[in-house]
Amino acid sequence: MLKLLRLRRFTLVAIFFTWLLITLFSGFSLYLWHSADVEKLLGHYPYYDLKKKEYAFTTNRPSHWVSINNVSRYAKWAIVVSEDWAFYEHKGIDLNQLRIVIGESIKEGKLIRGASTITQQVVKNTLLTNERSLWRKFREMIMSFKLERIMTKDQILEIYLNIVELGKDMYGIGNASKYYFNKTPLSLTAREGAFLAMLLPSPVKYGTSFKRKELTPFAKEVIDSILVKLRQADVYEEEQRVIESQKLFYWESKKTIDESKVIDDDLESDHLDFSVYE
Repeated sequence: MLKLLRLRRFTLVAIFFTWLLITLFSGFSLYLWHSADVEKLLGHYPYYDLKKKEYAFTTNRPSHWVSINNVSRYAKWAIVVSEDWAFYEHKGIDLNQLRIVIGESIKEGKLIRGASTITQQVVKNTLLTNERSLWRKFREMIMSFKLERIMTKDQILEIYLNIVELGKDMYGIGNASKYYFNKTPLSLTAREGAFLAMLLPSPVKYGTSFKRKELTPFAKEVIDSILVKLRQADVYEEEQRVIESQKLFYWESKKTIDESKVIDDDLESDHLDFSVYE
């Protein structure tokens, strides 16, 4: 009986290490295989082709492209704390978030949300497809590791800010800043940055506030929450958070929308999923 138990234990260990070696070999092979794809982001600018309804690349800087240095610190951090708090700390994959999601999913008996980082979103939307499969997710993770090795965090974030959808057929923070606030990204306030972050992951759906010129209760709650996160991230002090929370956008009414009366046309699906929790 003891020999049988030892044999079973040895067999399980052998199976585990075989699986581990296969996984590592597959990952390394994918890393080499996708190197050229990922490196394409170094010498090209990705943009969304509205005619083809997909991302394309160009060697010429698009007219809407905005340097990370020309985005206000408040807007930049509003999106980071909202979408990927640990962006400047992880190596492309947020293992802590992944652990939490796995635990929550096991508890619920189903996958309740994803844990994509900003790096993963850049890879998925510019180099892969929106196919929902473990194979695509595995490739995405391998390519994200590679991207983090060849580009700085600010370079990756610059790409993200210029390709993210922030309205119907509207991509990039440059276009969004002009459309929603009639200003450049460098001039955005913390609350304006929080508004743009609030639009993710469904800018058409959550853009109802701008369309109606008054915030929905959901939009107000999320914007206030992001302003709190900015204070927690030491982007500013509590006094400034209070000041920002009391400001109104130039188009904003003091009223709030009754979300139960929003018609379905305002809630149509967006083109792509930029959510961290995909």
